[in-house]
Amino acid sequence: MSPYDGSDNEREVRVMKFTVERDALAEAVTWAVRTLPVRPVIPVLGGVLLRAAGDGLTLSCFDYEVSARMRVPAAVAEAGAVLVPGRLLAEITRSLPGLPVEFADDPDGVSMTCGEVAFTLATLPPEEYPELPELPLLAGTADGGVLAAAISQVTPAASRDDTLPMLTAVSLELGGQTLTLAATDRYRLAVRDLAWSPADWIGEHVREAGKAAVLVPARTLADAAKMMSPGVPVRIMLRESGGAGGGAMGGAADGGGAMIGFEAGVRRLTTRLLAGEFIRYRSRFPEEFGCTADLPAQAFAEAVRRVSLVAERGTPVQLSFAPGRVTVGAGTQGQARARENVPANFTGDEPVIAFSPHYLLDGVLAAALPPMTPVAPAAPAAPAAPADPADPAGRARAQAEAPAADGTTQVRLQFTSASKPAVITQRPPGGAGGREAGTDFRYLVVPQRVQQ
Repeated sequence: MSPYDGSDNEREVRVMKFTVERDALAEAVTWAVRTLPVRPVIPVLGGVLLRAAGDGLTLSCFDYEVSARMRVPAAVAEAGAVLVPGRLLAEITRSLPGLPVEFADDPDGVSMTCGEVAFTLATLPPEEYPELPELPLLAGTADGGVLAAAISQVTPAASRDDTLPMLTAVSLELGGQTLTLAATDRYRLAVRDLAWSPADWIGEHVREAGKAAVLVPARTLADAAKMMSPGVPVRIMLRESGGAGGGAMGGAADGGGAMIGFEAGVRRLTTRLLAGEFIRYRSRFPEEFGCTADLPAQAFAEAVRRVSLVAERGTPVQLSFAPGRVTVGAGTQGQARARENVPANFTGDEPVIAFSPHYLLDGVLAAALPPMTPVAPAAPAAPAAPADPADPAGRARAQAEAPAADGTTQVRLQFTSASKPAVITQRPPGGAGGREAGTDFRYLVVPQRVQQ
């Protein structure tokens, strides 16, 4: 039996020879190297492991934190494995003509031949490469399109400040039939609920521990969304860190060894979970509001973008409500001022509130995403507008910026006063409000001081 018929962790290297289509190779290499560290601690961590066996080629990389794996069809004459510099391989692959690429063993490393083009790459020592992580626990599955959209709604709210690791993560609550994603940077909080199909053991864990939650690095989760597609189930897998109370979902676990993985079609991405317990956020959403404004999502977002051009860094945009409209205004003293009127339906006694334009736009665009439901993969899809097939999360956000087919996509802004947090959601059909109306996404944002 060939040593390459086993798992990706096999280390033995032997003579190999295989041929793969250039476009398939370029897609796989480009996706895999996205997870490589910019400055690897040791050289082998900047490598991509190529393993040819059976009728396919598997590309893998792992830096002890994040791993990526993708399999593409290949004509394998001799099974084998080799570790090569990842970013160099990506640059070479992008430059090749659209012809099949042949890889073969070479005394100086590994050769690549594509038509009249030939490269020889020095290889990295495979015995120093870490074993790829295995994730034995299937937590459940979710539709790729729905999960990608949810990730795109929530991840912008995660912090970029690495001094507070917990805030750079997205909390995934794996409870019952609902998967909840939440992220915050202390100035805004985004929460999205979606349906999924949990494994039986998830329900048992919830009954015993009261909750099942993990902290996933937001940047890696955003990368995972780019491999998800509508109608393709995403398998969510876990590896627990072991020890009583120290599992992957123990809340304030030490996080050592605990990992989560996302598998969609021929791609798999894993990452270490962050230690700690996410903030208790549910009580931070107000139960009642004194003011409510329904706004056309696209027109309002465009107005905020235009007006914010004259706002210095840290300067808010101010919303002034009047019957039938809202005036979006901003300015820099002594330089420029701007304002724009947008139609709005407003009720309440506090007609003025101000926000960071960046935070406000993130909430409006996320709330305006069209409702998505799981897609049956068996039915052929109708031709769609041009979009990047590798980035469904980006497509979803682009849809939010475009007008709805019937021109009625609206967001709802609710607040009590100019100094207390406001909540942005999508306006439910018929204008009903609140969670009872089926709002799956909520965005809480702290206002800034109103300019006099």
